[in-house]
Amino acid sequence: MMVSMAATSPGSGPAWGSAATGTDLAALLKACALGDEAAFARLYDAVSSRVYGLVLRVVRDPAQSEEVAQEALLDVWRTSARFDPDRGSPVSWILTIAHRKAVDRVRSAQASTDREDTYGSRNQERAFDQTAEAVERSLDAQRVRAALDTLTETQRGAVELAYLGGYTHTEVAALLGVPLGTAKTRIRDGLIRLRDTLGVQS
Repeated sequence: MMVSMAATSPGSGPAWGSAATGTDLAALLKACALGDEAAFARLYDAVSSRVYGLVLRVVRDPAQSEEVAQEALLDVWRTSARFDPDRGSPVSWILTIAHRKAVDRVRSAQASTDREDTYGSRNQERAFDQTAEAVERSLDAQRVRAALDTLTETQRGAVELAYLGGYTHTEVAALLGVPLGTAKTRIRDGLIRLRDTLGVQS
């Protein structure tokens, strides 16, 4: 697009502030569709302040609003052939484009912020959690192994099957070939000894 988009804020130049009253915007859009850059310059002067005002209400940030307003007006230039006067006024059509651009910018900015926050949070938490969990698992495993070594062979076998192997008391009894009561006693006595060795309060 060769038409200058240099003006960037209300009051900084005629492009944002000078609305050409009485301009036939439909005719200007039609001329824009034929590539008439002079017509686009007139259209720009006529609607740019309204476009910026609408965008600013959505985006809030003046600098970003300037960018979005210019992008919207460039879209008006590029898509001017799509304007249909039977479906609405030129101003409504132009402001619809501007509003859509503004909403897209807000959503994009929010999505980017959410991604950064989520990424940072996850990575910080993951790095800490993984390290802490690995250390904890290692220490716990060492303590448990040391505690298991204090049990009798029969106690250790029963406890390992029940709590490390995930077997029920009945299955432990069957695997060890002992009565259910005996298996339960070995498991109970083994757990009591483990609790005392590990310093776990009952």
